[in-house]
Amino acid sequence: MRKKYQHIVEKVFPGSIAEEMGIEPKDILLEINGNKIEDIFDYQYYTQDEYIEVLIRKPDGEEWLLEIDKDYDADLGISFENGLMDDYRSCHNKCIFCFIDQMPKGMRETLYFKDDDSRLSFLQGNYVTLTNMSDDDVDRIIKYNLSPINVSFQTTNPELRCKMLNNRFAGDALKKAWKLAEAGITMNGQIVLCKGVNDGEELEKSIAELANYAPTIESVSVVPVGLSKYRDGLFPLEPFTREDALETLRIIHKWQDKMYEQCGLHFIHASDEWYILAGLEMPEEERYDGYLQLENGVGMLRLLMNEFEEAFEEDKKSGRSCRKKEISMATGRLAYPYIQKMVDKLMEYYEGLQVYLYPIRNDFFGERITVSGLLTGQDIEAQLKEQKLGEKLILPQNVLKSGEPVFLDDYTLSELEKALQVPVDIVKSSGRDFIEAILTD
Repeated sequence: MRKKYQHIVEKVFPGSIAEEMGIEPKDILLEINGNKIEDIFDYQYYTQDEYIEVLIRKPDGEEWLLEIDKDYDADLGISFENGLMDDYRSCHNKCIFCFIDQMPKGMRETLYFKDDDSRLSFLQGNYVTLTNMSDDDVDRIIKYNLSPINVSFQTTNPELRCKMLNNRFAGDALKKAWKLAEAGITMNGQIVLCKGVNDGEELEKSIAELANYAPTIESVSVVPVGLSKYRDGLFPLEPFTREDALETLRIIHKWQDKMYEQCGLHFIHASDEWYILAGLEMPEEERYDGYLQLENGVGMLRLLMNEFEEAFEEDKKSGRSCRKKEISMATGRLAYPYIQKMVDKLMEYYEGLQVYLYPIRNDFFGERITVSGLLTGQDIEAQLKEQKLGEKLILPQNVLKSGEPVFLDDYTLSELEKALQVPVDIVKSSGRDFIEAILTD
């Protein structure tokens, strides 16, 4: 039986409607417009109207019925102790490509939690397989007109999808996506490509079927499976070669041209890894349709390079200077050549600026993992211990746990600074942030 949660207010934001109405932390939300609130779906839907009645219970048991006039869709300014206002739904699939199954034992417990919760798709942009979504969930999404939802398709072949997800219901779950699309719910899709499984002709068939639902399905990303060194006992998967990447890009580019002609969207997108593996330049910005799939590594390098060039030209026109100094940066091996080009341009322009850039090999997960977001503190320390680091070391923001100075391996930022005897600056992902991290003292 489904657990019923008390929706306890954790925080009331300053200047918010909630603060004005006297709502405080530890208050309990009971109803909105006479409706019991099951989870965040209900809360967001019922708080949209311009006039709402909110029933809360104070810690002393007193109940307040608050009549609120506000702008349509204006937020009340509340966060709850349980962000979903309900249980988090874990994934029951056993996907052949799952990266969590490829992690070593002994890491922090939260890293092993596999979420497959459609509500997190709306709140945080997570991708869901739909296998954990009930018909009632689908109907509520349609009723509440919640968009967009991010879906891990992998393939539109029902039998193959069952095999890839190790779930006999995974093929039927695709019908939920088609129902959402027919109801006008915007979706973004993902295909994790596995060599010899859902690539080649299967990829072409999947793109063709998904394209039937464009532009309601407004984008689909194709990303290569990540293979760590911890794959004992798992489904045998092989890394892609340059030839594989070229063939995958041929299929994607063919469909991009076709879809752009049909609906003005390129629709299907390749993650940056494919271009690097194929030895090709990143596409022009227009190919990315406004960077709809950045979180999947689609267009991250193109956006960074374009932002860098724009910021660099602004600084040259303004006559910005930089004092003589030596600093260092570290990044994953995937982005290293592109970061090096930007560093070289800055050092060429600013006389006396020396930046030591180091590509960090991923010994923890294995050399096939080349993105900076999966680097660990211990690998960074080990490979920078004897290197020139200058006045400070700059690291990309995605090496740390969101909102905390902790690496994937629970190594802390302060531990790294102590070990390397150098202050560490964390840089955000934009080109302007990149320049500021280097030039600013």
